[in-house]
Amino acid sequence: MFIGWWRETGLALLQCAMCSSAVSALQPPTHRHTAPGRVFSCTILVDFRTEDQEDMCKTLRVRWTITPKTAPQPWIACGGCGGLRAFRSSGKVRLNANGRKLDAWLIYKCLICERTWNRPIFERRNIRDVDPIILDALQSNDPDWIRAETFNLDALRHKSQRVDEFAEFDIAKEIRHEPAGWTRLEIELAAPFPTSIRLDRLLAGELQMSRSRLQALHDRGLCRTEPDRADIMRRRIMNGTLVTTDLPTQAEREPIWKALATDSFP
Repeated sequence: MFIGWWRETGLALLQCAMCSSAVSALQPPTHRHTAPGRVFSCTILVDFRTEDQEDMCKTLRVRWTITPKTAPQPWIACGGCGGLRAFRSSGKVRLNANGRKLDAWLIYKCLICERTWNRPIFERRNIRDVDPIILDALQSNDPDWIRAETFNLDALRHKSQRVDEFAEFDIAKEIRHEPAGWTRLEIELAAPFPTSIRLDRLLAGELQMSRSRLQALHDRGLCRTEPDRADIMRRRIMNGTLVTTDLPTQAEREPIWKALATDSFP
C-alpha cells in the first residue's frame, strides 16, 4: 500500500515540475536591471442587442381594436312580405333535442314585418360531438358567443342570396410601449370580427391623410406591413396585421402622429 501511494505521489510531483518548466520556457528571461513591465487594463463594453431590439427601442407601439357596429344582414325570401327582405339577428338561439340528436338555430327577424327565420348553426348533431363550451353558450343564450356567430359570413352566404355588410365601426386605441425619443410608429390591428373596411381607408381616416399619400409612403418603404403583400392596402383589414411607419421629422411625431395614433389629443 505504501509503495502504491509513493508511486502516485511521485508521478504527481513529476507532472507539476514539467508544467512549471513548460511555463518558464515560454516566459522571457528576467534580468536584474530590467524594469518591471507595466500592466495595462481596459474594459470592453459589448452591446449584444440585435437590429430588431434596436428597432423596438425606437418604436412607439400601439394597438387598435376594430369592432363593427352592425352585424351582417342576410336577404331571405320573407313569407310575410312576399319577397326578398333583409333580416337581422334577434340575439336568440333555438335548440331542439330528438333523442341523442341536437339541432341549433340562430333566430333572425325581418326588418319590415319581423317574421322570423332560423339560420342553422348545426343540425342532427350527436350531443356527444358538440363542444361543451358551445353547448353551454347555446343553452344560456350567451350574448358574446351569439354576437360572434352573427359574423359567420360563410354560414350566412351558404343560406342566403345576398349579405349586407356595414362599414361603421368602433375603435379602441391603446399604447403598448412608448420609449423615449421614438422615431417609428407600429400599429397592431386587432379585428375580433370580420369587417368590410379596407386597410387604406382605415389608416387614412384615423391618421388624417390622403390615401394617395399613404400609398406613396408604402411604395417608398416608409410604411411597411406584415404580412407584406403588394395589394394589402386595398384589402380588408385582417386580425394581427402590423403597420410600421418611419417618422424622421421630430416636429410631427409628438403633436400629430402620437395624438392620432392614440387618440390622446390635448
